[in-house]
Amino acid sequence: MTRGEALEVLHEYTKSESLRRHALQVEVCVAAYARHFGEDETQWRVTALLHDFDYEIHPNAPEHPMHGEPILEARGVSAEIRRAILSHANYSGVSRDSLLEKALFACDELSGFISACALVKPSKKVAEVEASSVRKKMKDKAFARSVSREDIVNGATGLGIELEAHVEFCIRAMREAAETIGL
Repeated sequence: MTRGEALEVLHEYTKSESLRRHALQVEVCVAAYARHFGEDETQWRVTALLHDFDYEIHPNAPEHPMHGEPILEARGVSAEIRRAILSHANYSGVSRDSLLEKALFACDELSGFISACALVKPSKKVAEVEASSVRKKMKDKAFARSVSREDIVNGATGLGIELEAHVEFCIRAMREAAETIGL
């Protein structure tokens, strides 16, 4: 599947602009890791774009992403991408074994948290977000309370990257694509 085809599927099933932006934010972080690790950037972009494509039609666990997986299979999405998408949900029972699976999980919650940090800045831009402020906000349980801090920490650990370095890496990736991701 191409990135363009993945965007078509995302737009077909996801009408919320905030969910579409989330997919783009995860995409830029995951794509940066694909380049970093020398992996297939298109495959990683497609995975990130589609990881929550079914959230509006299956907003509850365990329907999301399990009930979305057959839709992707019918669209010809590879088993590797579908497995990575299933593995991003802790409750799916699908372990995160591949680098793609680990990167998707590591970038999902963190990109959303970085976005929340940017949106409370006066400019509402990721250019103003620093890793130290993200770490400080992570300690504030009232801030972006739906974001799992445990998943952010476990994501970095799963990738074998120190948390501070992971946060900085994702901030850089998001800054480079700030206009595309709405920040």
